[in-house]
Amino acid sequence: MLRHLAVVLLAALVWLLPWPVAAAERVTAVQAETFAQSNLPPLVAERMNRSVAAIAGQLLEGKDVAAAEAAKGSYAEVIHEVFDKVLVGYTVGHVSLDIAPVTTVRVELMPWSETIRSVQVDTAVEGMPPRIERLVRTDLAGVEGAFRETLTGLPTAAADWTNGILKQHVNAYLAEHLPEFRADFDLLPEPEAKVKLTVYPRLPVVRTVDLSMRSDTLPNSILLARRDLMQNQVNDIVGVPVGFVRRHREELAAQFASSLDSSPEFSLLKMRTRVEIEPAERSHIMSRSDTSRYRLRLSGWLDVGRHGDKSHDSDKNMLLRLHAGQMLSSRDELFLLIGFWPEKVSWDYQLGYRYDLHGGRQLGLRYDLRQKSFIYTASQQLSARWLLRYEYRRGDHLGEAAVRYRLHDFLSMEYVFDHDQNWLRLIGNF
Repeated sequence: MLRHLAVVLLAALVWLLPWPVAAAERVTAVQAETFAQSNLPPLVAERMNRSVAAIAGQLLEGKDVAAAEAAKGSYAEVIHEVFDKVLVGYTVGHVSLDIAPVTTVRVELMPWSETIRSVQVDTAVEGMPPRIERLVRTDLAGVEGAFRETLTGLPTAAADWTNGILKQHVNAYLAEHLPEFRADFDLLPEPEAKVKLTVYPRLPVVRTVDLSMRSDTLPNSILLARRDLMQNQVNDIVGVPVGFVRRHREELAAQFASSLDSSPEFSLLKMRTRVEIEPAERSHIMSRSDTSRYRLRLSGWLDVGRHGDKSHDSDKNMLLRLHAGQMLSSRDELFLLIGFWPEKVSWDYQLGYRYDLHGGRQLGLRYDLRQKSFIYTASQQLSARWLLRYEYRRGDHLGEAAVRYRLHDFLSMEYVFDHDQNWLRLIGNF
């Protein structure tokens, strides 16, 4: 009996104790959805959504959901009034609220006047030569889309209000497609809107261009006749942003080479030019022009430390030599050597054949027309600057070996030795 009484008393005590009250829900965030009777450009709608969300957030965040629901009509009226004052080109038509911890505000807009139906962009590239301007316009080929995305469907009266959005959007497009240039624009807001876009270079720009022209198959002096043509071409990059030249160096190199190869003299010789560009404020450009059909070289040498003996004339330490060859294929050449000894004032003539093997090796055979004897030759290119060569002159039964080092394109140095002596030879390429 007592046990049952205790249970009843305990139940009554639990019933009479106050129960904990559940905490009221509150608005923690506000999101906005803005739409118009006509098309509302996405970027403009995004900015409007942020503005409406900021206004509504000041009113609603932290408020009790139930209390906010009861007063949502007055909240909607305040949002309507405040947002309507900051708008240009639109009137707020209707505001609705969906009260919840994450409240949604929907705003319907009505345009004041006619909307922009089309956008025409006229682009001007400031201070660039035609070659560079064409590349700039290629990079800007889609810039009209940046304006259309922001302006199409916008009331003409709202164009000024969205100028900041449009500027940001255009700058973002340039940062992706043409980062080396800045842009300014003027907008004429009409149903058929017109935009005048002007782009101009950022610093640093190319200040000077150092041009070098070389050939391994023709005398470098022949290239001097076309130097003015090439210099005029490469001067097009002066005043151009360094980064733009670096990004377009392959297209520019191909254009410079094509202009040179299309000249009458180069076309006749079947020349092919390769151009390398090192972009900087002081840029360096190297063009190498070679022909696949002919070999024409003019060189000279001076022997230092060689003594006259039975195999060497003391008055033959200097030689000027012309190499004139015809390529029979990409690997073999038939050529004529004409040599002039200024100390002795004498000439010699040799007919020769050369064959290129893989790995930088060459084998050759020459016939000396004065001595009526053969000369056998072989060489191995060790690296870009080092060459090992050997020749055997059957007429005087003498073998000569040499190690050559190319100091630069116009001067090489050899250490030469045979079974009698050794000496130094300086070789110039003209």
